[in-house]
Amino acid sequence: MTDWEKYQQIRREAAFTGLALLVLILFWCWAGFGLEGVEMEIFGLPLWAVTSSIGVWIFAIVLVKILLKFVFRDMPLDDEKEGVSHE
Repeated sequence: MTDWEKYQQIRREAAFTGLALLVLILFWCWAGFGLEGVEMEIFGLPLWAVTSSIGVWIFAIVLVKILLKFVFRDMPLDDEKEGVSHE
């Protein structure tokens, strides 16, 4: 993999991570503020409290799994050229 290809992959990973963060923030807003009027309770807590805390945590894990499966790639970041010393 060339340096340019590594750079493009790193940019792609950063862009999708930022997009995942934006989606997570929007989900948090919906789960907290959007469900405020719902009268349902889980374990004695209002639905919005559960979804905006535990629900967002679970949704974040799902987003990370999606990023790992479809976006991120395992690649060496060091120089592959022989004779290059970083001492």
